Amino acid sequence: MKVAEQLLKPLLIGSAFALAGCAASVPPVEVTRFHLNQQITPGTIAIDTSAPGVKSLEFTNYTNAVNAELQRLGFTPAAIGASDYIATVGVMRDTRQALAQRSPVSVGVGGGTGSYGGGVGVGVGFSFGGKPKDVVVYELHVQIKRRAAGDVIWEGRAQTEAKENAPAAQPGIAAGKLAAALFKDFPGRSGETISVP
Repeated sequence: MKVAEQLLKPLLIGSAFALAGCAASVPPVEVTRFHLNQQITPGTIAIDTSAPGVKSLEFTNYTNAVNAELQRLGFTPAAIGASDYIATVGVMRDTRQALAQRSPVSVGVGGGTGSYGGGVGVGVGFSFGGKPKDVVVYELHVQIKRRAAGDVIWEGRAQTEAKENAPAAQPGIAAGKLAAALFKDFPGRSGETISVP
């Protein structure tokens, strides 16, 4: 029995290190949310899919992920004309290199889109030896408004990045991760940016 334990112990330690390495390689999600500091009572909600391009298969990954999180929070899916709330979903996916070329002034950490002002924050990395893989930046933006009054009561942005060949760069995985981080501890602290592992 002792021999088996001695053989098993290095395997268990190696597995623990491998798992820790995998967890460390998954980038965190930066999340910023804004709301009116009032209680948001769950009700019926419709996801607005009227914008151009939102019927694509990739975009459906994001709307499904947002819908799942809203249901987890107690919201009930409904038709857009009969819901208490309407959720608008926006998605951005681009490489870090392309974002840096498009707006060289905003290279650095931070920034935002839409009502957060400015542009998408990006970072700069250096690699030696061969052509580096592009880093893909994903951003999910969700806005919730009351259907009757049309006033926005909550909005949030979640952003992460991954190397283009990494599992985390797959649209389905990125969508689920961004939506889960965005709605973590809903509604969250207004105006605060947090990092969700």
